[in-house]
Amino acid sequence: MEKVNKIVSEKPIVIFSKTQCCISHTIKSLFYDFGVNPTIYELDEMSMGREIEQALSRLGCNPTSPVVFIGGEFVGGANEIMSLHLNSTLKPMLKSAGALWV
Repeated sequence: MEKVNKIVSEKPIVIFSKTQCCISHTIKSLFYDFGVNPTIYELDEMSMGREIEQALSRLGCNPTSPVVFIGGEFVGGANEIMSLHLNSTLKPMLKSAGALWV
């Protein structure tokens, strides 16, 4: 848990993902389309990926991929991110976190 808190506090946008997950790919693409450069951790390629996945699960992340943190705060998975996008509140969050300047 401490490792996750440290990781997410270091960058404005952090996405925990898996390389073969199509939903993760969609969420990453959404951020790239905004012109945001998120920090992405591919859990299936990390030596501590399993431990981080367990910590995310303890935080209430289910499923554990994709999981998005904005400004060091847990935002949610794909459903939450898409809901924020559709109700036009995602961009202001990205601006507030310093990840988007336009």
